[in-house]
Amino acid sequence: MVLPETIDGVIAELEKLLIHFSEQHDRRAYFIALYLKVTQEVRNKLKEDYFQNKELMEELDIVFANRFLEAIYNYDNKEPVTNSWQMAFSAANKWRPLVIQHLFLGMNAHIALDLGIAAATVAHGKDIESLNADFRAINSILSSLINNVQENLSAIWPLLKPIDWLAGRIDEDFTAFSMEIARDSAWKVAQEYHILQSRIEQINYIEARDKKVETYSRKIIYPGRLVSSIASIIRIGETGTIKSKIRKLML
Repeated sequence: MVLPETIDGVIAELEKLLIHFSEQHDRRAYFIALYLKVTQEVRNKLKEDYFQNKELMEELDIVFANRFLEAIYNYDNKEPVTNSWQMAFSAANKWRPLVIQHLFLGMNAHIALDLGIAAATVAHGKDIESLNADFRAINSILSSLINNVQENLSAIWPLLKPIDWLAGRIDEDFTAFSMEIARDSAWKVAQEYHILQSRIEQINYIEARDKKVETYSRKIIYPGRLVSSIASIIRIGETGTIKSKIRKLML
């Protein structure tokens, strides 16, 4: 696989994957739809004075996205992927997880593990603290789009909006982490990974971190008997095909 080298290339690759997985009725398309929206918004912000260092932020976006694209490619070609991505991708073969669970599985793997590694990678040879403000700015974009997606979810399951208290409970129990916690955790990963000197140290760090992220993924898939029972009712009420759900997510 030839990984994209520009943000336009990333968007083009995500668009191709979204079409392909939608046609294949592959639930991994849910997260790709969300990720495409995030990347398009980052590109929009790069054209404005939103970031302090536009060039570095575009590089971060590309390195970050390529970790996901490489994971997709490796999984489909039966090559090793991190445990957190393995769980996210394999969940796409199961009927039970809700759309929101698929989204959180992808976000957990990508934010809690990949984001910090990508940030440390582009900051190599630089003071990583100089990246902090733009790192938080890019997370603000993600947070705002998550709110938009939650609104769109009500179109997939019409009763979700009137009982927003239930949605909040499900979000909390499924993920056990808020966007703020995920952001701070990812920044800590970036700081810790940035100071590692050898490739062996980096590999060992990623493996150890991946195990912790995998634990969160298991909580997302298996949130306990009560929440699982509620989720099953919601799952039955999810309307439409995979393709129609994706169209609603992209609104």
